Amino acid sequence: MTMARKPVMRCRCLRHDTPTAAMAAPRCPQRPGHVRALPSGPTVPVVPPAPSVCRFPAGGRRFYHGTHPVALPAEGLALTSNIMSRWNPLKKRPPMVAVIALGGMISAGPRGPLSDEALAPVIEKAFRRGKPVAVALKINSPGGSPVQSSLIAARIRRLADEKQIPVYAFVEDVAASGGYWLACAADEILADEGSILGSIGVISAGFGAHVFLARQGIERRVYTAGESKSMLDPFRPESEEDVARLKTLLEDIHGTFISYVKARRGAALKPDEEMFTGKVWLGRKAVERGLIDGIGHLVPVMKDRFGDKIRFRTYGKKRGLISRLGASVLSDGLSAVEERAAYARFGL
Repeated sequence: MTMARKPVMRCRCLRHDTPTAAMAAPRCPQRPGHVRALPSGPTVPVVPPAPSVCRFPAGGRRFYHGTHPVALPAEGLALTSNIMSRWNPLKKRPPMVAVIALGGMISAGPRGPLSDEALAPVIEKAFRRGKPVAVALKINSPGGSPVQSSLIAARIRRLADEKQIPVYAFVEDVAASGGYWLACAADEILADEGSILGSIGVISAGFGAHVFLARQGIERRVYTAGESKSMLDPFRPESEEDVARLKTLLEDIHGTFISYVKARRGAALKPDEEMFTGKVWLGRKAVERGLIDGIGHLVPVMKDRFGDKIRFRTYGKKRGLISRLGASVLSDGLSAVEERAAYARFGL
């Protein structure tokens, strides 16, 4: 007498067999999503399932999805462990330095390359996000508005004192006039040997067009209440009284600039008659005069201070969609010409 054998349920993926005849479910219990199919023909002998063999090189590890083994190679396991470790809140992460990019002219308004209004969210984010061990100012500016320079520097110092975070300034091509004002907001200033620094002075420039208007037969009519209301009108001949008033204003601003530099640099400044005349110096000469603390570049200096595993996170002003699409060509073009002229004063 011949005993009938149980039919073998074969998974269509051909990965394994299930020796059972009573299961009517069309889905594979070992591989969810795989459809089982009964073999056609007469009953067949019961065949035990073949042992699962890891299809990856030695060192792989097997995980289970339900009852189905899934092989993971060693390199895949390492990648998974790396991803999980990055999201582990209990694991101590390497220190991070927040880098604030300060490049371009300093001018008022949100459209200016550097202004307090445009940089406020950038600076706030750099000091508050991710618990940085230090903030690095990457400066490349020929200067600009003294008021905006003061506002930006004051914001940096206020957050540095509030968060107790050291600030380092790294000068690239130039930190002159207002650009040097920003550098003085740092606890330590470093630059390249070829960096241009200084220009501790104040300048005001304009044009006179009254001769041109006269030649064209154009008469300009201005009515004011107050004798100084039309001071330095470019369409009228220059007045000695107006020039004297302007020089008084410039001297007051210059005095504020000098006081700020002395307060921030302190005893590091060396006695020099030319220090506050608007003159500029290169890196080494600036070190000798105490304008900066040394020669150094951002990445190697930060690694030397905080270790080779230090991380950097850069913050900077982002251009809006309309600006990126070129919708303000005229305004941006005039700003670019003015900025180009400012850099040209230092041969850049």
